[in-house]
Formats: sequence, C-alpha cells, structure tokens
Amino acid sequence: MADWASDIGIALNGPTGWPVWAVTLLAIAFVVWRGVVPMAWGNSSVKRIHPTRAVLGIIGGVFGLGFLVTYTIARILERHARIRAQEILGDVPLDSIPLTSLPFSFRDEIVRYSSLATGVVFLVFLVAALLPLGLNLFERAAFIPFVAARHVRATKSGFLTVISVLSILGVCVSSCALCSVTSVMGGFANDLKQKILGNNPHVVIDGKTPGGFSEWEPALEKVRGALGADGSATPVVAGDAMSQSASNTAGVLVKGIDPGSIGQVIDLEKNVKFGRFSYLSNPDALANIPVGEVICENPDGTPRRKEPPLFFEDTGDDRIDPTMKEFRKPPPTRPGVILGRELARSLHVCVGDEITLLSPNGELLGSAVMPRTRKFRVAAIFYSAMYEYDASHAYILLDQAQNFFDLDDKISQIDVRVSTPEGVESYTPRIQDAIGAAYDSAHRPDNAPPPPELRVRDWKQMNKNLFSALKLERIATFMILSVAIIVASFCIVCTLLLMVTEKTRQIAILKALGTSDGAIQRIFILEGMIIGAIGTVFGVGIALAASTGLKWFGARLPPEVYYIDRLPVNVDLADYGLVALSAMLICTVSTLYPAYAASRISPVDGLRYE
Repeated sequence: MADWASDIGIALNGPTGWPVWAVTLLAIAFVVWRGVVPMAWGNSSVKRIHPTRAVLGIIGGVFGLGFLVTYTIARILERHARIRAQEILGDVPLDSIPLTSLPFSFRDEIVRYSSLATGVVFLVFLVAALLPLGLNLFERAAFIPFVAARHVRATKSGFLTVISVLSILGVCVSSCALCSVTSVMGGFANDLKQKILGNNPHVVIDGKTPGGFSEWEPALEKVRGALGADGSATPVVAGDAMSQSASNTAGVLVKGIDPGSIGQVIDLEKNVKFGRFSYLSNPDALANIPVGEVICENPDGTPRRKEPPLFFEDTGDDRIDPTMKEFRKPPPTRPGVILGRELARSLHVCVGDEITLLSPNGELLGSAVMPRTRKFRVAAIFYSAMYEYDASHAYILLDQAQNFFDLDDKISQIDVRVSTPEGVESYTPRIQDAIGAAYDSAHRPDNAPPPPELRVRDWKQMNKNLFSALKLERIATFMILSVAIIVASFCIVCTLLLMVTEKTRQIAILKALGTSDGAIQRIFILEGMIIGAIGTVFGVGIALAASTGLKWFGARLPPEVYYIDRLPVNVDLADYGLVALSAMLICTVSTLYPAYAASRISPVDGLRYE
C-alpha cells in the first residue's frame, strides 16, 4: 500500500499529473450536474429531473472517473518500465527515456488503450453537455439565430430529429476520418523526414564530374569557418562495391569517413546497435573483443554474445595431445567496417567476423585486370530504421576508402549539417561563397591546376521527388475523403427540405408578419451551419483526442513488416483547422437550395388550409 501511495503521489506530480486531474474532475462535475439539474419537462412549467439526461450524465461521469483511474495507472506502469529500462541502459535520466522505446508489455498496452478509449468517450459526453449551452446563447441573440436554434433543438417531430442526428453523425464520422488519416499520413511523412535528416547530410558538396576532387582541405576549412556554430562539415569518400562473407554476397555502398567529425554530420555513432564505433579506428581492440559482449542478434531476436576462444582439442583433431591446453591463434588484425543491420543479416555476419570488399576498379596484374579486394573485420552494426539504408551502407576509414577506390588524396564529397534544416536554403549562399574563397584565383600559383568544379545541393533538392510525391498523396487523400463530407451534406439537404415542409405554416406566418425572403434564407442557412458545426466539433474533437493519445504511447506495428515498431502520428492543428473549415464550407453550400425553397413559400399558400 505504501508503494502504491508513493507511486500515485509521483504520478500526480508534473504538468501531466495534478492539472489533468483537476481539469478532469471539474469536467466530470459539470457533466453530472448538467444531467441531474432540474428543468421544465413537456408542457409542465414545473422543473423536474429528466431521467434520460440524468442517466447519461451519470454514465459520462463514470467514464470520466474511468479515464482518471486508467490514466494514473498507465503513468505508474510507465514509470516502472522506465526504471527497468534505466537499470539496463545505465546512468540515463529517467525522463529522457522515450515511452516508445520501452519494451512491450501486453498489460501496459491494455491499460493505455483503456485510458484512451475512456478519455475519448468522456470527451463526447462533455461536448454533448456543452452543446445546449451553445444553443442557449443562440436563442438569446438576434431574431434569426433564435429561430434557427429553436428549429434545430425542436423535439416534437421525432422523425425529423432522427434525420438531424444522422446528419450530425455523418459529418462527425467523415471529419473524424479525414483528421485521423491526415494525422497518420503526416506522421509517416514526418518520421521519414526525420530519418532522412538524421542519416544523411543536409548539404552535399561534390564535383560535377565523377572521380572525386583534390585540394579539398581549403574548401572544408572555409565551409566550417563560414558555418561556425550553425553547422559542421566532414570529408567523405563514396563508391559502389561488392561485399562477400563466408556464406553470401551483396552489393554495398562503401563510404569512407573521418571518425572525428562524422558524428557531427550524421547520426551514425548514435545508431550503432552492436559493437562499438571506436572499433572502427582501433583494429587491435576489434581483434580482442571482450567475452560476453553482444555482437549481433539471433534469428529469434535474442542477443548473441562473444564466446570464449576454443582450445585446439575442441576442433576435433585427434592428432592433438589432449593434455595440451592451448588456445587457437588470435585472429589477424584487419581494418574495421561498420555495416547496416539488414546488410549484416544478408551476409550472416556478426561483430568480429571477416568480410571481403571487391572494388570495381581493378588492379593490373600482368596482362589481366583483377578486381581490387580488401579484407575487413566487422566493427559495429548500426540500425537507422530505414531498410534501404541498413541494407546497402558500409563505413570504413577515409584513408582506407581512398586506397580501396584508388583515389590517392581525393574525396568524393563534403557532407554538411546545419542547425536549422528546414531553412537550409539560407545556408547555401554562405557555403558557395566559402567554396569560392577557397579556390580564389588571386591566391593560387600561376602553375597550379584549375580548381575543381563543385556543386552544392541541399536535402530538399536531393529528395525533391520523394517529398513531392508525399505531398501529392496527402492532397489526393484529402480530396477523396472530403467526398465523405459531401455525402454527409446530402443528409443536411434532406433534413432542411423536410424541415421546410414541416415548418411551412410557421414560415408563412413569419412572412405574413413582415419577415423578408432574405431573413428566411438566413434562418435555414444558419440551421444547416449549426448542424454542420455540431458534427464538425464532435468529429474533430474525437480525432484530436484519439491522435494525441496514440502519439503519447504509440500503436505498435510489426517491425518485420513495416520496419517501424510504432504507428507515427503527427497532430498538426493547421490540418485540423483546414478540415473544420472545409466541413463547414461544404455544409454551408448544402443549405443554399433548401434556404431558397423556404424563401419561395407564399404566405397565402402556406395559410390556405389552416
């Protein structure tokens, strides 16, 4: 009990603790009060408690309390999971461990989804309790809002009320679906963009012709000086090759990097999952990996650890004297290479295993050209969460790549990272000016070779087709799902036409008393807007609550299928506002014909049989 009391006290701390409790308790009190407050019922002027409203108010309060309980339990379970993760990760701040990186627990997932479901249902009850107050404000306003609000909330015609509710549900479901799909698609696009920015440079400086370029040191220093604290740069050699292990062969993009500066440009060191990044520049340590260190994972996902070296007699050689206890010879020292996780799986290698890289640039041996081959030892295995990247990239040291691709002192490109990648266009002129200053002809000797012709490309230019396709896909999805709102607006048309038919006598009386055709039109347009607004508020509110909850704890996906373990969700209020405006616009347009039909009713024809 003491532990649970302590956990509850900790769960209530912070901005997502007691403020959530306080606001939710006030909302629960309001929902229950709106249900049990006495009101005039039927034709009686005596105020009594409406039994249906009272039951709904109590049910809403129960869902609110259920949300508070499950939310608090979820925060407690989350804290315990973070503590367990902290014991594994070591000295890491508890709050810095992301929730999506915690191990899967079916119990925790059930509690989180229960919290999300009860919270969404309670939100529906809360909006339903606030709805009469909004209509009351309309009734206290001018003449046109008063009549429109009274028509919407009229309950004498049961069939018309059902049609109005169906119209609201249609707008609610369609706007909720549009907001939800927009959030998920935005989440995938944002997740992809973050992975691209983390695993690739924001700006690439390379030659206009293949083969690399020399005299790159002045350009590198000038670019670093021009960026200052706003960015960093590193030299890179890149080329295609074939990788070969004892059991398989695979194509690979080999990149030569500078270990001292590559971590400031891409997240390679952060993405290392097995092995150590330091092994890349320390072949001696790579040849003597400590026993028990995790070197890869088995097919079932369990970690595989470094085993102690075998004795000679363990090899099965009967010629060895069993009394001799001698270890195998230590493996030869090889330069290190860092492989992507999928590439390592394809080659069936772990940290410490040897692979052979074959360069397309051959070596002349006599009269034959032989492919240049070099043996490397796997120093680390990285996981970038991008399948194409993990299945094709390998990293070696810069000087080894220059030797492997026969580039002498040339490099392929200079990779640059800037502090604000969204505004990368503002850095391009500074980088171009820095390159121009590095190869200024006024400071070059007369007999010096011509400077290399370099080009500067940012990540938006290099991924223009990809992000253009994503943008086009979002627009197409928005337009297609907007058809659902248009279909829902047909219900509003039918509702208003039926309302015009039922209210023919009242319309005739209003026109006989001097109400203009324009006022009649505005009344029915406002009725349709009220119906559309109610459905839009419910739909957008449900989608916002559900998307926020999914973004909080994430919906798990099979990583072997989608290569991500959580459903990415991006809650963009601008997109939600656009959906709400679109829904209101469609609903408003759908009221024009019923409003016109109402204004054409003649007072004489409307009162002829009364």
